[in-house]
Amino acid sequence: MNDGCDRPGDQLIPYQEAVARLLQQAQPLTETLTLPVTEALGQVLAEDVQSSINVPPADNSAMDGYAVRSSDLSSANQLTVSQRIPAGSMGEPLQAGTAARIFTGAVIPDGADAVVMQEQIERAGDLITINASVQPGQNIRRAGEDIEQGAVILEQGCRIRAQEMGLAASIGYGELTLRRPLKVGIFLTGDELVEPGQQLAPGLIYDSNRYTLNGLLKSLGCDIIDLGIVGDTLEQTTDALKQAAAKADLIISCGGVSVGEEDHVRIALEQLGELFMWKLNIKPGKPLAFGSIDGTAFLGLPGNPVSVFATYCLFVSPFIKKMQGRSNLSAPVLQVRADFDWPRPDRRKEFVRARLHVDDTNNPSATIYPNQGSGVLTSTSWADGF
Repeated sequence: MNDGCDRPGDQLIPYQEAVARLLQQAQPLTETLTLPVTEALGQVLAEDVQSSINVPPADNSAMDGYAVRSSDLSSANQLTVSQRIPAGSMGEPLQAGTAARIFTGAVIPDGADAVVMQEQIERAGDLITINASVQPGQNIRRAGEDIEQGAVILEQGCRIRAQEMGLAASIGYGELTLRRPLKVGIFLTGDELVEPGQQLAPGLIYDSNRYTLNGLLKSLGCDIIDLGIVGDTLEQTTDALKQAAAKADLIISCGGVSVGEEDHVRIALEQLGELFMWKLNIKPGKPLAFGSIDGTAFLGLPGNPVSVFATYCLFVSPFIKKMQGRSNLSAPVLQVRADFDWPRPDRRKEFVRARLHVDDTNNPSATIYPNQGSGVLTSTSWADGF
């Protein structure tokens, strides 16, 4: 599965080419599970959802008012109320010269072709006076207006949100067939890392990457196998990769993918499996490793906090989405005015953290965080995108 180069790290790989290579190798999961609709939030649909009914199932009133025959009102604007139809009840056919008191969602009785809202009615006993013009079809929701019987309302590959849960329930689905959640094994390298909550000794820093990764992966509905912080040795790095490969569908590491004496991830990967890609022509995130161990995909991210966040958004997220069988892999792209200067031309494609603004004329523009360093994690919290 090598890409044909003499060595994956010989040249810097352009951004678009790197994404294409990753997605070409991503293999969607085929295993499925069935869950109640109430437990499907955030999961990916494995089968199309097709409606066996019309929604609404019958013509019904869009508001509280009176169902009438519009033809009765051509010569008079007074009618006798002949029946009352609340939602959930079926009325009798509407007789000529009469009106039916009707409520929102109630089925339109045979013979009626319009509903007059109650605010346009004066009522005295069983006699109503209509103070508005009436057109056939007004204030009536037609059968199948929302969903027609036989229509596919949700396609496989769709990620289930609250809206999709309600939509599936609206046609009678109590459970859905979903892709099995992706199992992602993660570990961090670095003897300098300390877990939050512990005492910070000189020379040490608190680990933030583990928490960023956990949040990002959970937001995509992944099951996380967290192997924690791994020491900066080849033996410990190799052991962590073996453990993750035995349990996970995808392995993600942070740190140890550069060329320093304490960077062992790439070497361990090449010993255990294959390295397909390394060193990208981007900033931040140049040293990103992609390979495989015993058929389990591996992505080695840089150690700097911003680089972790950026490479996850740019590469890991679409890779995971394809493995999940999702239909939409890319993030939204907007064209806006740049309200900043960029005096630092670089041979690498640079992804800067930016925030959107809308002026008084509703024209969007972007400003960037003043410090674009790869260790400035505050820029990721401040920004709306790259």
